[in-house]
Order: sequence, then structure tokens, then C-alpha cells
Amino acid sequence: MQELITGVKTPEQLDAMREGGKILARIFDDIREYVRAGLSEKDIDAFVATKIKAYGAEATYHTSEVNFPGVICISVNDEIVHGIPTEYVLEDGDVVSFDLVITYKGMKTDSAFTMVVGGVQNGAVKQLISLTEQSLYAGIDAIKGPTYTGDIAAAVEKVLKRGRLGIIRDLVGHGVGHRMHMPPDVPNYGKKGQGVLLKPGDTIAIEPMATLGGEKIKTLDDEWTISTRDASLAAHFEHTVLVTETGADILTRL
Repeated sequence: MQELITGVKTPEQLDAMREGGKILARIFDDIREYVRAGLSEKDIDAFVATKIKAYGAEATYHTSEVNFPGVICISVNDEIVHGIPTEYVLEDGDVVSFDLVITYKGMKTDSAFTMVVGGVQNGAVKQLISLTEQSLYAGIDAIKGPTYTGDIAAAVEKVLKRGRLGIIRDLVGHGVGHRMHMPPDVPNYGKKGQGVLLKPGDTIAIEPMATLGGEKIKTLDDEWTISTRDASLAAHFEHTVLVTETGADILTRL
């Protein structure tokens, strides 16, 4: 068992994360209203870039720290994470995950969600998206003041296993705040009482990723996009949360 903090933050820095998290949540609301069949991934990336600027934030992915070729990751169907925005034109029924990190007053917040273009979902896709999101909130609810990362991981895993979904094990959540990715890792499977002990003041990104098939992944030739090896559909949900004395404060929501 380890003890590791995600970087001591001043009250002003935590306030910046709260403000930045709300900006990120507003951008996600804007995306949900904007996205439709017929738009390309690059159209959406450009739209998000204008929103980030309008809200007074910075696109963390599109900096020298990350050097990602876009401001937002857009992952479609069997793509899990880190999808580069391309000229691909969205179609009704596409399962699309959006993953965004922004910087506001020097502090980072990170969030992701999955939706279906056109809103129509078959039973399997509906279960994939619903249970992946439920597993995120189960992980958040596992935080009861000082909490081991294994407690969060076990709660996430329990929901995904109940749905017989593939659990992505090679990708994890993480600390966030001063930088986009910081210690500790926050896996989506594990055992209670194990891992790193999180304490009040720590900020982490919990991000379950699940599939309708297996857990094996592959990196595409662009060296960014990670997809399922068996071409099964994937979903991804994420919030930045602050560990408090009694629970967790979700920073990336309104």
C-alpha cells in the first residue's frame, strides 16, 4: 500500500479547477447540441476550439506539453481513446467518444463522454453506454474521504462485470491538476484496500473504458488513436473529482 498525493494545491488553484471544470462541462453541453450526422470530426474540433477560446480557457491537447494534432480527442465506434480529428463525416448510429482537457488559470481539468449520433441506440449499445457511465459514478461514490485507488477500481469493475462488458485494463485514470497526467494511476479493475491512498485535496480523473467485446487494444498507424483489437464498439466516460473529507466533489459538471 502506498501513499501519494497528486500535488498540493492552494485554495486559489482548487477554485481555478472548479471554474475550469464548469467551463469544460459547458463545452460538452455545446457539443451535445452541435453534433449531428454530416459533420466531420474536423468540423467538431474547430467548433470546440472556438468555444474554448470564447470561455477564456486554453486547449491543453494542442500545446507543446502534449502536441496532439487537435484540441479534442474524437473516437468513433471501435476507437476507444485519443482519436485524432479527421475528415471522417459522422453518420447516424456512430458511437462517438469525446475526451477534452482544458487549462484555466494554469490548472487542468479532464472529462469525457460517449454519445450516439442521431440518438438512436440498439439494446447492446444502450447497455454499453449506460453501464460505462454508471461505473464512473460507482467509482466516484466509492470515495469516502481518504480512499484507496483500489476501492474506486473495484467499484468500477463491479458494474462493468455485471454488464459482461470488456474492461480496458491497459488504460487508466490518473491524477490531474498541475499537469494533465500525474500520479497516481486509477485503474478500472482492482481490489478494495489496495493501491494508492488518496487524501482530501487530491484531484483525480476517473475514466472507465469498456467494450462490447474483449479487452485487447491496439494503437493505429497515426500513433495516437487506440482502438479495440477485435473491432468491437467502445465507450468512455470521465470526470475530474476532488477528494474531500467525507466524499468527492465532481469538478467537471455544472
